[in-house]
Amino acid sequence: MSSVHLLPIKTAALIFPLLALVLFLPAAVVTYRRHGVMSSWRTLSFYSFLFYSLTAFFMTLIPLPSRAVDVCAKYPQMAHPALTPGNTFGDIWKEAGGEVSFGTLVLHNPAVWQMALNVALLVPLGMYLRYHFNRNFPTTAAIGLGVSLFFELTQYTGVWGLYECPYRLADVDDLITNTCGAMLGWWLAGPVTRVLPTLDSIDDEALAKRPVPLGRRLVALLVDLCVLPFATLVCGLVSALFVGNSLFLALLLTLVVYFVLLPSAFGGTPGKKLLLLNLVGPDEGRPAPWRLLVRAVALGLALMPVMLLMMMGALAAVSLPGAALSSGVEALLNEPERLVKAVISLPKVLLLGFLVVAAVVALMVIFWAALYRHPKHYGVHELLSGVHNKALPHKRARRAPTEEETAATG
Repeated sequence: MSSVHLLPIKTAALIFPLLALVLFLPAAVVTYRRHGVMSSWRTLSFYSFLFYSLTAFFMTLIPLPSRAVDVCAKYPQMAHPALTPGNTFGDIWKEAGGEVSFGTLVLHNPAVWQMALNVALLVPLGMYLRYHFNRNFPTTAAIGLGVSLFFELTQYTGVWGLYECPYRLADVDDLITNTCGAMLGWWLAGPVTRVLPTLDSIDDEALAKRPVPLGRRLVALLVDLCVLPFATLVCGLVSALFVGNSLFLALLLTLVVYFVLLPSAFGGTPGKKLLLLNLVGPDEGRPAPWRLLVRAVALGLALMPVMLLMMMGALAAVSLPGAALSSGVEALLNEPERLVKAVISLPKVLLLGFLVVAAVVALMVIFWAALYRHPKHYGVHELLSGVHNKALPHKRARRAPTEEETAATG
């Protein structure tokens, strides 16, 4: 494979980790709400689809012309799209030079290989649409047509105005071959879906073992941590207006409102409700406010040091000059022994700070390890308060027909 064809794959490989990180939280929220669990197989399927989508998109764009190049002058033939269906066959005949043989018409014909690549481009899309997204054949054909149309419009508009003129030809035959590729992929996925277990069956098996997955609770906590700064700001303003300007009072009010009053009134924090989780007491009913307060205090004591360390680390990273941060990372990678000696020679106050950080990290590791090893994944905050999570029916479960409906239709 030439470097020109490898460049889109390399570009996708560079961008994929950042995009995967950015999309993790929204993807996890959608998956848990729809399926109740984020199994490793579904996660692998989703992120492989994300990488394929990036690669397919870059295949239609890269290599990009240099900004110094006059695209309109260099690619004047690309300004007018090819709107005649079947013009590819004319290109095949032209490349063959009028010679009728298997080699010139097929094996060594660039136009044939280009058509084959256009078909192959969306074959994985059809397979993913059938296996991962459970789409039928007409829907797959429509999505394939829409994706191909997006690619061709991107090329025709010069990457949506990034270039004054197009540098690649928008061709109606590409629409046809891409759409055929998506339909071919759907058809090829048939034998695969009959051999592999369905993602829904994998999810149901995982939920039967663990109705409230630990990952679902962690995602709910991440959502709450994203909302908490805004809640703290509002509670701080209320506290300043009616009581006084005090950081301690603002944090105390946030703790009571967010982790006690809201769950007491609605059954959970915003993160819990978004992930379809309810907080319940020992009798599986709405927990008493004092239990919620005990849970909030215990959880806050576990998480507060970590949050403070994260804030301090972020502020330190931002305040450090880029050169100093880069040299520190380089020393950590290339000369770890020298870095350890430099740390040991620091003043005792700084060494004490490092020890505190290490102790907090160790405590957090112990906290999460104990949470994971407990048979029901209960943490200290749940054991002390008697409050635990109860999963509400996810969307797919609510859409599933009941036994009575199945018997009536049968």
